[in-house]
Amino acid sequence: MKTFLIIVLVAMMVMVVVSLVRGIVAFLQTTKADLEAGESTGPSKSQLAQNKAMMQRILFQGAAIVIVALLLAAAG
Repeated sequence: MKTFLIIVLVAMMVMVVVSLVRGIVAFLQTTKADLEAGESTGPSKSQLAQNKAMMQRILFQGAAIVIVALLLAAAG
């Protein structure tokens, strides 16, 4: 059981890094036009992609914390 949880934990950590990189790439693709448009036109595609990637990162981090808690509970 511990081995399985460790494998899942490593997978969650990899997914955190992947979603972080995706969010940064979406952030870097923000154009000057997106910035000048302001809030009157609503969120741009780039902003929506950034938001989605960062929400995924938060979910993966939460899952990793739960797995660490399970590993600590199993150790005790």
